[in-house]
Amino acid sequence: MTDALPACPECKSDYVYQVDALLTCPECGHEWSATEETAEASGVRDSVGNLLADGDTVTLIKDLKLKGSSVVLKVGTKVRGIRLVDGDHDIDCKLPEVGQIGLKSQFVKKV
Repeated sequence: MTDALPACPECKSDYVYQVDALLTCPECGHEWSATEETAEASGVRDSVGNLLADGDTVTLIKDLKLKGSSVVLKVGTKVRGIRLVDGDHDIDCKLPEVGQIGLKSQFVKKV
């Protein structure tokens, strides 16, 4: 076998095998097509699945407590001019009352 199969997009397992046109993960049971995997891998997506880009405006879908402070970011807070970065928190942004923070894309929705 000369082609290396990609890791599972759900659980990141390397034990992926191919059945007909689908790739299957034996650890979590996730099945996907190889062409779908390459399209999904490019870009950061919000909680609904919309593709995010630098400069987008997003809203929070959940109350978020900032670690190390008593500040709580409320549901519906608009964040303008986001910047996408690599890492655990994929969004860098600046809020007037808080300052520079990092957000996870799973807690935001594109406006």
